[in-house]
Amino acid sequence: MKREQKKNYLKNSEKPSGGGWEIVYSGFILIMLCFFIMLCSFSTMEEAKIMRFVRSFASAVSVFEGGRKFDSGLVVLPESSDIVDIRSSLAKIYEELEILVMQSKLEEDVSISSSPEGLVMRMADHALFDSGIGDLSMEAWPLLEKIGAVIAKTDYLIRIEGHTDNIPIRTERFPSNWELSTARAVSVLRYFIDNHGVSSQRLSAVGFGEYQPLVSNDTPEHRAQNRRVEIIFIDPHLESQAHEEEG
Repeated sequence: MKREQKKNYLKNSEKPSGGGWEIVYSGFILIMLCFFIMLCSFSTMEEAKIMRFVRSFASAVSVFEGGRKFDSGLVVLPESSDIVDIRSSLAKIYEELEILVMQSKLEEDVSISSSPEGLVMRMADHALFDSGIGDLSMEAWPLLEKIGAVIAKTDYLIRIEGHTDNIPIRTERFPSNWELSTARAVSVLRYFIDNHGVSSQRLSAVGFGEYQPLVSNDTPEHRAQNRRVEIIFIDPHLESQAHEEEG
């Protein structure tokens, strides 16, 4: 009797525990399937979208003050041409504008960034105009000459925006900041038409006055940031995508 019990015990102990090789094989197949699905999804994503995600994620989880900085002036993730699709002409325009700004030594007054519409070139008002004046200063001509040459080589739509701070202005020509910001945008637009033959159908000008500030108008430094002119290279593809996402 004891021998039979011992034989049954040995037989039972020799049976494999768990589901055997079928479970291991099924798990391996599922892992491989997920891997190839991931590869396929990344192959269909635009590189620019991936870069925007990386930059947005880095800014969201950053522990540094301001999101992307160690100290003032030291940018961890600066704007660069990799935020746009390298296959589009926007990347080339971005690089040309970057070189233009560096050669002109205007890094403190001019910046370039991306937007849902395309590229934005942002210029401090004092780089183009004297205080309270709507006509271009002589100092602005060399910069606009180079920008106009870049615009003339493209077929993008260009929108020029004028912005002010919230300090009221009341002169015979400019009853409010609306008129001042619009006049400045039109002055830049007129320069591109008159000096570079850019088609009027590609250009538009708009004045926002004080109503689209970058930062609050609580200090002189912040008000200086809000006084600006923006030149936007509108990419119809990006613009339509932005409208679809908003819808």
